[in-house]
Amino acid sequence: MTDPIDPDIAAFNRRLSSRWREHPALDALSIARARAVAEIVRAPLRAGGPAMARTDDHRLESGDHRFRVRIHRPTGDAMPPALIYLHGGGFTLFSIDTHDRLMREYAAAGGFAVVGVDYPLSPEARYPVALEAVLTVLRWLAAEGAALGIDATRLAIGGDSAGANLALAACLRLRDGAEGPGLQAMLLNYGTYSDRSSDAAEAELGGPDAVLNRAEMDWFYGNYLRDDADRGDPYVCPLLADMTRLPPALLVVAERDLLAEQSLALAERFAAAGVPHRLSVYPGATHSFLEAMATAPIAMRAIGDGADWLKERLAPLL
Repeated sequence: MTDPIDPDIAAFNRRLSSRWREHPALDALSIARARAVAEIVRAPLRAGGPAMARTDDHRLESGDHRFRVRIHRPTGDAMPPALIYLHGGGFTLFSIDTHDRLMREYAAAGGFAVVGVDYPLSPEARYPVALEAVLTVLRWLAAEGAALGIDATRLAIGGDSAGANLALAACLRLRDGAEGPGLQAMLLNYGTYSDRSSDAAEAELGGPDAVLNRAEMDWFYGNYLRDDADRGDPYVCPLLADMTRLPPALLVVAERDLLAEQSLALAERFAAAGVPHRLSVYPGATHSFLEAMATAPIAMRAIGDGADWLKERLAPLL
């Protein structure tokens, strides 16, 4: 039995739903228009929050795709460690702009740089394009960290929802021999690690009025996958992967989230494989609850918890 939805999160969800209702349903729009609507709806979420000592946007190329990378530095420290952060949105929506304040909050709370990746979106850029873009960023940081003013020997990777999937998949690729830097930690916020949700989760936590439901997840994966064979690829559905030799992980779980069962299953897989990890379940929280940071104390508490955990793992070796 789960707790009732946190009142501050419930109020946030009502406000966000009201903004969505000002626009046509996404499934009635082209992908380009759906993205534009999503940016409009989410625009207020980037307002306010901590000021950074410096913010720089860069443009990188991966294959045929150009994409933005944004680096937030909370202080003037010469060579801070960094968190590479991958936004959510079902591989299809959102950007480093929709998640800008969230990245700044992590940077300010942790005292580390945050590197946001505007990876190419599906369905125009299906798997493995986004994952390859993430690996390109990691190689760029390894090669150019000193010039960028980042200590590339102290890097963590994280993300929310689909971004958490890409973060874990990137660590799996590095573990399996892909070129790139060593990573000290994974911050996995209410991630999707499988294309399948259980009937029980959909019955209790999904449905048309939920923040996220199975029909939406089916749409997202349908955009991301090239074909059904990709459903058996462990870099697409990491719950299928061998979990040995991965960096320590913090799994942030929204208790009232369709995807909570996937984080719980991943924690079991980590335990069996000997991966150091912490499972942090936030009672009454729903999917995307961190975005309520301006009005919901539970969101700020979770951001602070994540930042503190990362600080410990990114501290310089004495």
